[in-house]
Amino acid sequence: MPLFGSTFSPKKTPPRKCASLSNLHLLDRSTREIELGLEYGTPTMNLTGQSLKFEKGQWVADSGSFTGDRREMQRLRKRNQQLEEENNLLRLKVDILLDMLSETTAESHLMEKELEELKNHIRRRK
Repeated sequence: MPLFGSTFSPKKTPPRKCASLSNLHLLDRSTREIELGLEYGTPTMNLTGQSLKFEKGQWVADSGSFTGDRREMQRLRKRNQQLEEENNLLRLKVDILLDMLSETTAESHLMEKELEELKNHIRRRK
């Protein structure tokens, strides 16, 4: 029970005004870019003397900005190709070995089953 009258009741907040009084949000993108200067271009960065730019979701080296040895780049690409081919060959070998293992396992289970049947048949005859 309150000592000095009614319980605490805060004032109601007034309704909010329009979020934006500017009519720029009604303009299409190209007009906004012209009006506000939002033409940024492609993002670029410089790492260890090599200029990169972001295109189609990936960072791509600018043409002519690579200061390294072209022969080294070709050697690395060739080595990468060799390793990919070797990796594919090893995957193929693993698949073949797994197929051979499953085949011999199935044959082994069949032979064990036949052996059990023969043992049971011999026991019945005695």
